[in-house]
Amino acid sequence: MIDVISNKIFHLHNDKVSYLFNVMENKQLGHLYYGKSLGNLEEDDLNYLLKHDSKSAGTVKYSPEIKNFTLADHESEYPVYGSSDYREGAIDVYRADEPWYLDFHFENYTIEKTKTRDLKFPTSYAQGENDAETLVITLKDQEHELRLIEKFTIFAGYSAIVRSQKLINLGDTTVQIHNMMSGVLSLPTAGYDFLSLSGAWLKERHIKRRPIEQGLTSVESLKGASSHQQNPFVALVDKNADVNQGNIYAANLIYSGNFLSQVEVNEWDKARLSIGINPKYFEWQLAKNEEFTTPESVFYYSDQGFNGLIKETNGFAEDHVIARKWKENSRPIVFNNWEATYFDFNEDKLLSLAQEGQKLGMECFVLDDGWFGHRDDDRSSLGNWAVDRRKFPNGMRSFAKKIHDMGLEFGLWFEPEMVSPDTDMYKEHPDWVVRHPYKRVGIGRGQYVLDFANPKVVDAVYQQMKPTIAETNLDYIKWDMNRNITEAYSPYLAEINRPQGEFFHRYILGVYALYQKILTDFPNILIEGCSGGGGRFDLGILFYSPQIWPSDDSDAIEKLDILTGTTLAYPLSSFSNHVSAVPNDQVKRNTPLALRQDVSDFGPLGYELDITKLDDEEKQKIKSNIEFYKQNRQLLLHGRLQQLVSVNPASNVVSWGVTNDQKSESFIGFYRKVAQPNSAVVRHIKAPFLDEIKHYVVDDKFRVSGRILKNIGLLEPFEFNGANLETAQISGDYQSWMYHLVAKD
Repeated sequence: MIDVISNKIFHLHNDKVSYLFNVMENKQLGHLYYGKSLGNLEEDDLNYLLKHDSKSAGTVKYSPEIKNFTLADHESEYPVYGSSDYREGAIDVYRADEPWYLDFHFENYTIEKTKTRDLKFPTSYAQGENDAETLVITLKDQEHELRLIEKFTIFAGYSAIVRSQKLINLGDTTVQIHNMMSGVLSLPTAGYDFLSLSGAWLKERHIKRRPIEQGLTSVESLKGASSHQQNPFVALVDKNADVNQGNIYAANLIYSGNFLSQVEVNEWDKARLSIGINPKYFEWQLAKNEEFTTPESVFYYSDQGFNGLIKETNGFAEDHVIARKWKENSRPIVFNNWEATYFDFNEDKLLSLAQEGQKLGMECFVLDDGWFGHRDDDRSSLGNWAVDRRKFPNGMRSFAKKIHDMGLEFGLWFEPEMVSPDTDMYKEHPDWVVRHPYKRVGIGRGQYVLDFANPKVVDAVYQQMKPTIAETNLDYIKWDMNRNITEAYSPYLAEINRPQGEFFHRYILGVYALYQKILTDFPNILIEGCSGGGGRFDLGILFYSPQIWPSDDSDAIEKLDILTGTTLAYPLSSFSNHVSAVPNDQVKRNTPLALRQDVSDFGPLGYELDITKLDDEEKQKIKSNIEFYKQNRQLLLHGRLQQLVSVNPASNVVSWGVTNDQKSESFIGFYRKVAQPNSAVVRHIKAPFLDEIKHYVVDDKFRVSGRILKNIGLLEPFEFNGANLETAQISGDYQSWMYHLVAKD
């Protein structure tokens, strides 16, 4: 998968893609190509690609020694601002207040055949020697006594190229890193739209698409988390690209903290995409022999539109980021008590919910907020992870045993990164709170953020959590984080004389350290990530948590847009999908139970409503749906997902489908948000992922060829149009239909 030609040209390739770069005349690394596979390259091909005998007008030569050479019109693999290239650079290093214009020269390379999974920090990983290869390039800035290690990984069967960097200070002078991005990708044109996954609390990861032009286009977070408002994932999309056609270049970050994802277009209409830790409010101090390693960036390429992209991003995350066992093991059908009870519960109420859930076929009872301290609302007790004996007079061990004796798994909610002012932790350790040393300080939800840059804080939190996890034989944790960071300042960093610019990165390292502690001691526990819903939905969290609560908005119609956006970057198996009550608590919308279940069946299924108040008919519908889901769980979780209509958020119709590797069985969900008067009776949904050679049973009576279903499509369910009351299959607003296609030869 990696070819090295004449020790100066590097070609990472497989059947899908080629990634090509070289050692330029100035001994730096220059980017040549990323896209559809070029196969085995011949010498004349390479000589032609390297031909660059002239320079662009109005540019400054890199040095007097190299004729007609300027970095302004060469594409660098890891560019530095200001040395004849005036675009945004990938790395900025200072000595005191003096900027260094770095010049990293190629020294040598090695190729690694293994890539292991280590809980210390989230990265991609490979299963075996034939699964991936990593090219390790060593470069050195002799004058500034810095060494840069560049890593490029290619995986068998995927278009993904993973990049990371390590900077080592070889000199006696302490230096400061002000910017160190994780990946840069140069493209020869700027004829793309910039796609991001943006929104807000209750409406996360909606698709936003806008043209790029000369200048900068970016999304970022400075909240200490990847955030509700933006997501690290971005894509450059052909202007005519749609679900099944068009070129797309995308980037993501295996990281959960502050990020910057941006594209810069220069005066010659060339685009430079870069992604990494947000350089704002970032600084890292390197003394002699110290090193800093960036999070990994992931670049993807698709020439088959959004569905081609989904195949790459979803498969890569499941095979090379999320622990592989969560693809092989069943995910439990969860009942979460939150929207059924909020804080108003006792043990008897919870047991009645669990018993009813078990009768309906649910498999895991998750006790959400309110079980600890004296937590009767969201303004107290965080940091006091002792069971509330008013609600659980016999303790949590006894309650957990009763849940397990029902044949259910047991889960608990924690918000470990936060502290309430009424707790002993807050009163005894005021220096454990993130706050600047001035009088005024912000507060959110009545709580403060703990200083997870301080290892003692992380350990103290875990020492409270560990006994409860152990004594309850806990199966499942819902890890929440409901307040972003303000006045970012660490008393711990001040004490050890480190720059405050290190705080945000050290904070997220502390989050990862707590994950590592839990999963080292309890390797089989399933941790569901949550951050006020979807405020930290990223590959860094998915490395530890195989699924994430996607939004605090459980409304089925809103989830259509959230899921459509999310699955451009993250697998369906990561999208915790709960059926909740109506009217919905967040938007007060009334939707049919059939729709809520038809949406939630795609992904890890859960329920979050007071099932003791449902009538017998509703309970039977839930029981039937759970039986259906159990029979088809692996396909609904891990099948290949495709969007069947436009991913435009303004669309009134949403439809997606999953199919297995053999294309022998598929499920297709069809959803219409608002009813249309006097609509056409005959409409079709094309199913392009089906096998044209096979025949599929439709509606339990028609045996239809894949060729028909792929090129003409499935007949949409008949909608009531004012004249067909007797034959209409769906009516009113919020319509849904589930197709099950099975190949029959």
